[in-house]
Amino acid sequence: MTHSPHRKRIIGLVWLLTGVGLLPIAGQQVPVIEKHLTNGMRLLLVERHDEPTVAGGWVAHVGSSNEKPGMTGIAHLFEHMMFKGTPTIGTKDYPKDLEIIAGQEQLRDQMRQEERKMRVEYRHGEIDDLLKPENKTQRYQELEKEFNKLISEQRQILVKNEFDRIYTGQGGAGMNAFTTEDMTGYFINVPANKLELWMWMESGRLWHPVFREFYAERDVVFEERRMRTDSTPLGKFSEEFNAMFWESSPYSWPVVGWPSDIPAISKAQADEFYATFYSPQNITLILVGDFQPAQAEALAKKYFERIPHGPKEAPDVVTLEVKQVAEKRMNAEAETNPQVDILWHTVPFEHKDSYALQILGQILSTRTGRLYKNLVLASGVATDAYANQGSQKWAGYFNAGGEAREGHTPEEVEQGIYANVEKLKQAEVPPEELQKVKNNFAAGEYRRLTADFPILMQLVRNDGEGDWREINAAGPKIQAVTAADVMRVANTYFTKENRTVAIYTRKPGASAAPRETSKRASK
Repeated sequence: MTHSPHRKRIIGLVWLLTGVGLLPIAGQQVPVIEKHLTNGMRLLLVERHDEPTVAGGWVAHVGSSNEKPGMTGIAHLFEHMMFKGTPTIGTKDYPKDLEIIAGQEQLRDQMRQEERKMRVEYRHGEIDDLLKPENKTQRYQELEKEFNKLISEQRQILVKNEFDRIYTGQGGAGMNAFTTEDMTGYFINVPANKLELWMWMESGRLWHPVFREFYAERDVVFEERRMRTDSTPLGKFSEEFNAMFWESSPYSWPVVGWPSDIPAISKAQADEFYATFYSPQNITLILVGDFQPAQAEALAKKYFERIPHGPKEAPDVVTLEVKQVAEKRMNAEAETNPQVDILWHTVPFEHKDSYALQILGQILSTRTGRLYKNLVLASGVATDAYANQGSQKWAGYFNAGGEAREGHTPEEVEQGIYANVEKLKQAEVPPEELQKVKNNFAAGEYRRLTADFPILMQLVRNDGEGDWREINAAGPKIQAVTAADVMRVANTYFTKENRTVAIYTRKPGASAAPRETSKRASK
């Protein structure tokens, strides 16, 4: 996308003002209009007429932290299922479709009884792996053949990817979704004159979703897990490290789910999950772009108020993380370059200390930060180093780490990180260094507010974590952080007993690997 000369001047002005510490914070406010539908659904509108398009999305306030053992991964699986269509999209023969789905469920009930027998055999040591085809009971194999016949029948009447093809045929682009520990977000860009199409499509899949190909899609998710976790150098180790860090919190299991849970999820569980977490009162619609707010609200009422209020409220996560009382360490040999990954327990989204921790992360991180200057450029023990605060809905963490340079060890990088953290505990950050970091935050916020889609994604993520208003409130709170605040949070959270450390060394016989670090995305 090309930028207009006017837009380039705005960005240039941002850098000029931030360079001298004169950035007007009030200029960052996003004019969000919030409306409430009669069924409890919320609507956020941001009117912008820069381009004749609308970035449309919605967030369901459910993620892997809302799951429970035995059905981990269902939130992510459900994200996949929401693209399977409706009674009018995705099939040539809806009555036949329903008949096949019912038949599949009858067979699956019988197959689950066989799976119970297989789990008993596994516990008794009679089979070594529940997922191996040769370990399936004779009756299970017979039922599976019958089930596969129904899959073949259903494929004859399916219209594959029709949801996507309708959008793209009308100029829509970038349709996708994501699942995190705390939310599931859906989004697409559509031409401004296709806003009503968006309303019809999105309300349709929320009102009457059809979970066709449920078990086939479950296999797709399992394969996704295999590719992203099991087949990567650090995938399984990172998963184990995460489970070690979180003791009682549901953040301890992966978003994609445990390998034994994914194949066990039933359509009945998915139906219950939908009724609980995809009810209107648990969803926020978000539109950013070229529309008139009154017209958009009227369309939202027309299409989305058809969906009845859910019978019950989605439950809160009540199991909180217990206080860590001793340092935990993990040592792993992997086909990757030697490195260290450190996690400290900190605070959740909107906690008053989260802003100082974000500032602290930036003081340490980036190519102008202390870790890079001291560990990469000065001492030369590392080739890369990072730090960031991750504030999630129910809890938070601070992540720091780095990759050891040839001839040095991950432990040297680890001690270098601690040395830099100790300096932050003992002395306040100089005013010019603190201001530089604040300026970088402010400039970053401006860059993220120059187009419809980035604004949409900020609103989706902020609303999913707890409050969309953070898009406007976070900036001033970060600018208000003092050097004393940074020093205080460093002393509060960066203790030995509050941290979990992973040391990765190269597997014997393995050559130097392409760079892959366990750095976590900042939240």
